[in-house]
Amino acid sequence: MNEKSCSFHNEKELRDGQVENGSAGSPPPCDKDSSALAFRGIPISALKSYSVLRALTTEANGWAPAVVSTEVLRAQEEWEAVDNIQPETGSQASSDQPGQLISFSEALQHFQTADLSSFKKRIQPTIRRTGLAALRHCLFGPPKLHQGLREERDLVLTIAQCGLDSRDPVHGRVLQTIYRKLTGSKFDCALHGDHWEDLGFQGANPATDLRGAGFLALLHLLYLVMDSKTLLMAQEILRLSRHHIQQFPFCLMSVNITRIAIQALREDCLSRECNRQQKVIPVVNSFYAATFLHLAYIWKTQQKTISDSGFVLKDLEVLAKKSPRRLLKTLESYLAGVSKGQASLLGAQKCCGPQAHAKELTFTGVCDLLPHSSEGTWLI
Repeated sequence: MNEKSCSFHNEKELRDGQVENGSAGSPPPCDKDSSALAFRGIPISALKSYSVLRALTTEANGWAPAVVSTEVLRAQEEWEAVDNIQPETGSQASSDQPGQLISFSEALQHFQTADLSSFKKRIQPTIRRTGLAALRHCLFGPPKLHQGLREERDLVLTIAQCGLDSRDPVHGRVLQTIYRKLTGSKFDCALHGDHWEDLGFQGANPATDLRGAGFLALLHLLYLVMDSKTLLMAQEILRLSRHHIQQFPFCLMSVNITRIAIQALREDCLSRECNRQQKVIPVVNSFYAATFLHLAYIWKTQQKTISDSGFVLKDLEVLAKKSPRRLLKTLESYLAGVSKGQASLLGAQKCCGPQAHAKELTFTGVCDLLPHSSEGTWLI
């Protein structure tokens, strides 16, 4: 700047003495050296507070600089950048914020209050037996479910008939909660995408893998991840599913465990425990978790791989239906160890004893079957 342009007042104002009598906000005359030293090191926010940048970049009393220096242009750009910063409110900020996690009870209440009459027509609450099979089941089979618990059982089976609807906000929140809890992410994800394959679905759309289990499969996963104890178990199983040799699709395996739970409920295998607790849904949830834990234990200790999956699931279903109480006891022992910081998949089955381990935890391997056998189909 030259000496003529250092002042915000023209020669007429100087002659009239308006510099001395002017407002306190008007800066005094200055030379270029003193102005540079005065503003050096002052942060942009401070300059903004005292309107210094406005004075440098706007006309005052009709005065305009003959030549705009690079320092003035840079100051103007910085001022505009500061002025355009908006608080983190409004639609843009809210769209970037993660949605609220949904609890199992809230998701269940959604189905309890929804109109599921069209889905309820499809269910078959119990297995139909005839002839000797019906007589044998009547004489030696498990007890029937109490009358007062059958409505709750039918609700479980009805949810298993419901599919995943990405347009339903509750369905979307369930998916988001499962993803965020399993991955530890603080942000929501797309309801379709390759990230679901990373969690063990077969494709980018989880809905295509729910055949035979419906939305109940997602409710079971939600139950698993929303409890602090079972979440640790789920994360441990997820790590096992990503083993470089023993890997398996975590979520798809979970869907198969849900299918086993549905069959056990329909065949009255869980009726004794449901009658004892006077509840159905908590028993089915615990049975699902216990069966999943047992599968992971077998997978890890017997070095199972993806080629063994069909046989493991088949034998697991037989064991789960035969000894549900044993599996539930194992889960209780595991969760008790989690509370003490001592639980692991390797120690999950200690309560079964060596005889139980030798007798009940042995599964048919893929190499033990004849080449022409067709029983090796795995997963749905």
